[in-house]
Amino acid sequence: MDPKNQQQAELSQAGGGLPQQRLVASDEILGGEKEVLISHHGEVYRLRETRNGKLILGK
Repeated sequence: MDPKNQQQAELSQAGGGLPQQRLVASDEILGGEKEVLISHHGEVYRLRETRNGKLILGK
């Protein structure tokens, strides 16, 4: 099992009867970019990946 599928399986099992949450890969959101803008309830947020691979969400 590849690491991505392993992580999804572990998250599914960790719920212990809780409703399953949707898992979206950051690559899917960022689309190869280092930063994207997200519109949420009329506000614009910036999601960016740092040099260290961390994600930061800010207004």
